[in-house]
Amino acid sequence: MILLKKILVATDFSEPSDAAFAYGRELARAFGAELLVVHVCDNINTRAFGGVDGFVFTDPDLQRDVEAAAERHLDAMLSDEDRSSVGASGVVLTSNAPAFAIVDYARRSGVDLVVMGTHGRGAVAHLLMGSVAERVVRTAPCPVLTVRHPEHEFVLPDALAVVAKA
Repeated sequence: MILLKKILVATDFSEPSDAAFAYGRELARAFGAELLVVHVCDNINTRAFGGVDGFVFTDPDLQRDVEAAAERHLDAMLSDEDRSSVGASGVVLTSNAPAFAIVDYARRSGVDLVVMGTHGRGAVAHLLMGSVAERVVRTAPCPVLTVRHPEHEFVLPDALAVVAKA
């Protein structure tokens, strides 16, 4: 028997992440699990912006603005039904290592399943940039479901699911 109490959906607000959110939402509903939707913001304050004569510029308001925008986006993703039926909540983390932040949060929160999108980049792009999804798969304390978009989808709107059963 599979027992899922907490499902984490990692999102970067891309189309693959939207597909992963749809899967995570439906899995949470099916298993009566809590749904955590996590976005990792880049820590801008640790990245120096070089100026004239070697002066370094960082703007603490910029970091707050980036995090606030991510919180608004997460809030817009979650419906009132998501909040009431699966206890959905949005979480914004700040890190320059998104895979580590996702895995660390999953471990600390006792997550049973991580669901995340993958961009399905080619081999050269993967070699140059790496893959957050791959790092999460390799280091997560629980199973990880990766979702490509578009691919074979088994999450259907309720009306289509009724028609498919008929």
